[in-house]
Amino acid sequence: MVSQTFTIINPTGFHVRPTKTFVQLASSFPCKITLHCNGKKANGKSSLSMLTLGLTTNSQALLETDGDQEQEALQALGEVLTSLHD
Repeated sequence: MVSQTFTIINPTGFHVRPTKTFVQLASSFPCKITLHCNGKKANGKSSLSMLTLGLTTNSQALLETDGDQEQEALQALGEVLTSLHD
């Protein structure tokens, strides 16, 4: 398992569109993907679960990946978390 904390920098936070992008990419990896923020935990392959985190601008999200291609998933998904694009 590998993990890293990322800061959400999108000025509108992590709403439906960036969540959809994240989940689609996460689903392409065979490893388990989990996000932690504000004392909550979410399955990174579930849009509904991700939206319950309420990721807003400047939120600190701990991303954990565990299994095959975990390092590649951490890097690719970290880029989505820190993207300015919707």
